[in-house]
Amino acid sequence: MSTAVPSSSSSSSLPAAARVVVIGGGVIGASIAYHLAHLGWTDVLVLERDRLTSGTTWHAAGLMTCFGSTSHTSTAIRLYGRELYARLEAETGLATGFKPVGLIEAAADPGRLHEYRRIAAFQRTQGLEVHEITPREIAELFPLAKTDDLLAGFYVPGDGRVNPVDLTMSLARGAKLLGVRIVEGATAESVLTHKGRVVGVRVAHGDDTVDIECEFAVNAAGMWARELGGRNGVVIPNQAAEHYYLLTEPIVGMSPQAPVFEDPAAYGYYREEGGGMMVGLFEPRAAAWRVGGIPRDFSFGTLEPDWERMEPYLRTAMERVPITLETGIRAFFCGPESFTPDLQPAVGEAPGIRGYFVAAGLNSVGILSSGGLGRVMAQWITTGHPDVDVTGFNVDRFQPWQLTPRFRAARTGEILGTVYAAHAPGTQLRTGRGVKRSPLHDKMIAQGAWFKDVSGWESPDWYAGPGQTPTAEPSWDRQAWFEHWRAEHEAVRTGVGLIDMSFMAKFLVEGPDAAAVLDRISAAAVAGEVGRITYTQWLNELGGIEADLTVTRLAEERFLVVASDTAHGHTLAWLGRHTVGADVRVSDVTAAYAQVNVQGPRSREVLQATSESDFSPEAFAFRDARWVDIGCAPVLAVRITYVGELGWELYVPVEHAGHVYDTLVEAGGPMGLRHVGLKALGSLRLEKAYRDYGHDIDNTDDLASVGLGFAVAKDKPVDWIGRGPTLAALAALAARPPSQRLVQVLLLDPEPQLHHAEILLRDGVPVGDVRSGSYGWTLGGAVGLAMVSGGGLRVTADWLAAGAWEVDIAGHRYAARVSLRPLYDPTSARVQS
Repeated sequence: MSTAVPSSSSSSSLPAAARVVVIGGGVIGASIAYHLAHLGWTDVLVLERDRLTSGTTWHAAGLMTCFGSTSHTSTAIRLYGRELYARLEAETGLATGFKPVGLIEAAADPGRLHEYRRIAAFQRTQGLEVHEITPREIAELFPLAKTDDLLAGFYVPGDGRVNPVDLTMSLARGAKLLGVRIVEGATAESVLTHKGRVVGVRVAHGDDTVDIECEFAVNAAGMWARELGGRNGVVIPNQAAEHYYLLTEPIVGMSPQAPVFEDPAAYGYYREEGGGMMVGLFEPRAAAWRVGGIPRDFSFGTLEPDWERMEPYLRTAMERVPITLETGIRAFFCGPESFTPDLQPAVGEAPGIRGYFVAAGLNSVGILSSGGLGRVMAQWITTGHPDVDVTGFNVDRFQPWQLTPRFRAARTGEILGTVYAAHAPGTQLRTGRGVKRSPLHDKMIAQGAWFKDVSGWESPDWYAGPGQTPTAEPSWDRQAWFEHWRAEHEAVRTGVGLIDMSFMAKFLVEGPDAAAVLDRISAAAVAGEVGRITYTQWLNELGGIEADLTVTRLAEERFLVVASDTAHGHTLAWLGRHTVGADVRVSDVTAAYAQVNVQGPRSREVLQATSESDFSPEAFAFRDARWVDIGCAPVLAVRITYVGELGWELYVPVEHAGHVYDTLVEAGGPMGLRHVGLKALGSLRLEKAYRDYGHDIDNTDDLASVGLGFAVAKDKPVDWIGRGPTLAALAALAARPPSQRLVQVLLLDPEPQLHHAEILLRDGVPVGDVRSGSYGWTLGGAVGLAMVSGGGLRVTADWLAAGAWEVDIAGHRYAARVSLRPLYDPTSARVQS
């Protein structure tokens, strides 16, 4: 950490044009410019409204720690950044202040110990050296800490600290050496667009306002990013919050080479600073700052500390290192950091504006993320495609309601508190709830629904039963409510279940060019006969998956596109991008229709009892779609499934939702119809090995490696997007199967649970990790989907059968079975019954 104001490193003149204009001279803006230049794009201009680092970069704590993530993307970003900071001085001549003094992450309770063991197992496979150590070993490495009540620690020798100002200056110099221009005292007023593309940036510079022509604009404006984005209708709901640390007077025995020490249970991080100690805080309940907008002239600024609010958290943190309670305090610092509603960065190309990129909302990990994220952004800008999974980071995931001041204030106070919280399954955010509700919400309450947040929607996860009040606590272990989950799962397998999935994203695509547009962006043949649904993927030019969804042809010029809730924004943005110039209308009808799924072997009986329409196998084949009557209401019925059984998705105009629901429940009562939540939906679909975009498959995957080649219309006489690389990969599949493939995993021991990122081993060697996990009540054990690598060998059924398979769960290994084909109903006979 440095409080010195950096010297100017800029040119005083503004060019008339640049290929890329980066708005913001913090560490992420400097990193993007540096990496663009290294990719050969040197016609880059960085605009900083005041001085480099003057926003939030200058006062960052400077932690360079990689431990703590089970994300491939996040881990890779951090590891790359750590390596970059170590070598940057040799290139630029300016030190970054990087000191690999090591990191100790303390585990103070059994839940955290289990969580950290899972993280450690995952990150070791990604190249991070991490060791579990005893409390005595913690004391040897960081003797000032109280360790007698700790269970263990996790030691990362290569982690450490960096000077945020020095790092930014080194990146800026590296960019300038390659031709990048940096101008300080230049405020970007707005991004200029024409016909949906960036054409320039309007800049206030001194007494002048000038327009700079450009092809690409990058909003890296930090805590000002939301307001800048809003001028172009770009939704970036980041919000500044108070962040605290104190600096003590010098402490005897506080070595400059002492490792960074973190104890999340005590809310604190600790490192050497000026011979004393920095004690930083991530308190469980934080405070948003300036919800109405950040002052433009706020530079190198501090905030007035709220001692009364912070005293209990500060005392808890200082008690972990008792000597800090006896040492004088040199400074008690409060400064702003910006956070997003889900604690993930806001990056990528803004929906609806080609060439407008965002890199903001770094959630207090901007220093350790900026190196790797700058590389990802430069790759994305120069090629049009990120080379890592960005499904959870993409700025198009945000929704306009998340910009509201009341939501930002409440959510920011809560989300900062999750930085150091435990993250057991079932952990939920509580602020901003109830913003979106199904028209059947009250009826679900009456059935004892336990709700979870699904992209802002309240959706039942499981049901305690009519009139019951559900209760649950986050836990890695089995819970009493698992029996409700099991009963729901079994009802769908043996009888019939009703699932409210009104949160699914729904779009009407209409017009003379609708069929041609959808056929061009879909890998399957979606422009077939009217009254049929098609499962398909939308691909990019490289063959990477951009969407996984269904397209139903309702009429010659009318289609219904249905995607998952998490893919809502990206699906709409992809449609918008590829309908430019076409005679097509796209309407978001998500809120216009309730979606009620009736699934299970007895679903046909239930529906037939409610309608004069014919639901027989001969009259209503698999993948048929038509309007029917349910009770007295018109309903679009589609015979399709996401659980691996006979079933229908019902799209119900919201005004009829209550009536249709009551009719179905009354008819299904004698057949044992049961309400089914998302927990059972997950276990049912994973038994059938159905994929979920953003979890099991992402933008870095191709259809061959994830087993979705069956969904490709290889002979479609349309030059669909991604056709070349996809057909080449599928043609090679038989002769030369991929060395990396998605497989289904089943644990042979019925007790352990699978969630995410557990390590898959073949003959004792790690070869992959679980992307999604659940419990297969029908298969008799935990089940999941995992990406495995053959390490140069081809992943075939024979290769799978020749190995002894295990899954590492928090350091314990369990025997497993793996398969390329679904372990439940591999021929889909039940689906087509």
